[in-house]
Amino acid sequence: MSRLPPMTVRLRLTLLYSALFLVSGVVLLVASYLVFRNAAVPNLIVVPGGSAHVTAAREAATQMKYQHVIRNSTDALHQGLLRSVIVLAGMTLVSIALGWLVAGRVLRPLREMTATTRHISERNLNERLALAGPRDELRELADTIDGLLARLETHVAEQQRFAANASHELRTPLALTQALLEVARDDPDRDDGELVERLHEVNARAIDLTEALLMLSRTDRESFTQEEVDLSLPAEEATETLLPLAEKRGVTIDTSGDPTPTHGSTALLLQLVTNLVHNAIVHNLPAGGTVWVRTGARPQGAELTVENTGEELSPQFVSTLTEPFLRGSERARTDHAGVGLGLAIVRSIVDAHEGILTLTPRHGGGLRVCVELPRGRES
Repeated sequence: MSRLPPMTVRLRLTLLYSALFLVSGVVLLVASYLVFRNAAVPNLIVVPGGSAHVTAAREAATQMKYQHVIRNSTDALHQGLLRSVIVLAGMTLVSIALGWLVAGRVLRPLREMTATTRHISERNLNERLALAGPRDELRELADTIDGLLARLETHVAEQQRFAANASHELRTPLALTQALLEVARDDPDRDDGELVERLHEVNARAIDLTEALLMLSRTDRESFTQEEVDLSLPAEEATETLLPLAEKRGVTIDTSGDPTPTHGSTALLLQLVTNLVHNAIVHNLPAGGTVWVRTGARPQGAELTVENTGEELSPQFVSTLTEPFLRGSERARTDHAGVGLGLAIVRSIVDAHEGILTLTPRHGGGLRVCVELPRGRES
């Protein structure tokens, strides 16, 4: 069986306009017919008087005239009804044509938006619909699509920059491994123990980077189970885990906080706190530094604050800290700087939990990081 052509919006609107016109016309026609039928029946009045014979003859003549008038009135009413039906059929055809034209004009901006949207691709995400005209539903739809395109353009630019940085970072350990192996091949008398140690360090860095990339990819997808979490517990666990590192670097960790209910992923929130505390430890004073970890419930939700002492930071410098593979204006390269994804992962986890991340320079040196998460359902 041959398939029917698709029912377009324009055709559906045309049929809807015509159906409404036809139903309205039929209702009006029936109502008019009933009104005129009742009004068209004449009243029969016989005036008494004269002899009985004359009166009977007069009544009979009057009755005949009355029946004749009734037939003429009924015939005229039926003729009028027939003409009205013919006119209604003609006007219905006209309404179909007018409905087709009106629907086409109404849907013209939609067709233009469709054509422009089809033309937009990854290479020209900077184009916009920019629909002119009154602020109606179609204008709101166009503005919504423009907003979506703007967000998509920003996201694609970030992904391209992230892919370029990730490729650069992943190429570095591979290039070091190749260089070490070439040196070992050209120098057979070289100490194998030193070579193995260097290869171990390079391989460990590549593994850390790969795990960080997987973590960032996981948080970007927001694919985790929502559950009730007391934010003070991940903060306490992260502090205890990183305490040996803090003692090694001569950094004091001051932790305090009340039960702070929120909802999200316990594993991701633990990773968030761990990254913040680790960042506060390794980017601190050479000796005698301090890290403050605070959790608390606020009217707007749960709040985590991590502060650390350190060098003076400018607002411009701080605004770049959540960029992947970047630490301010320098790329991550020192042995304690990780892979440059710590705060980028923090930002991604906060976004996945619909929270707010605020980084501000701390007066006297160091950094203050504030994370605001939605309130737990039980609070």
